[in-house]
Amino acid sequence: MSRVGKQPVALPDNVSVAIDRNTVTVKGPKGELSQVFNPDLAIRQENGSVIVERPTDLRHHKALHGLTRALLSNMVVGVSQGFRKTLEIQGVGYQATMQGANLQLRLGHSHEVIVEPPADIVFDVPQESRGTIIHVDGIDKQVVGQVAADIRGWRPPEPYKGKGVRYLGEYVRRKAGKAGKR
Repeated sequence: MSRVGKQPVALPDNVSVAIDRNTVTVKGPKGELSQVFNPDLAIRQENGSVIVERPTDLRHHKALHGLTRALLSNMVVGVSQGFRKTLEIQGVGYQATMQGANLQLRLGHSHEVIVEPPADIVFDVPQESRGTIIHVDGIDKQVVGQVAADIRGWRPPEPYKGKGVRYLGEYVRRKAGKAGKR
């Protein structure tokens, strides 16, 4: 039995859920998310929580059970609290600045990289970080993670000096480099 799928998704007071067959819409103070789920699973709202039930114990249904419950939980957390990914820039001359709502990156290329935020995504570069910290905020966990991965993809951390864009707290395995002639 799916241990994740069995747990009900608790709804905060300021979040409402509308279930229409296999489409679930979650509204909260930060926005609204809607997603279509597999029609095999039964999704119902009961006593201030959302419950997901599967029809059989087939492996496919067990996998969908946990996945559906996790996606619903992420939707509820997203519209009530939101998600944040924090990126860190390391390297001489590498920095990020805000240009309106867009993010301007100087990463050692011959040009500056301008990243436009998708809908419901907000970039933030704190002043005290001097352009080395980037916050990616939004209500959809998948979109926040993808945007952060795209920014990291412009200059992933390299293993010799560690220069590049990395997630905050990410460990980058370092190489020794050339040992020199002996």
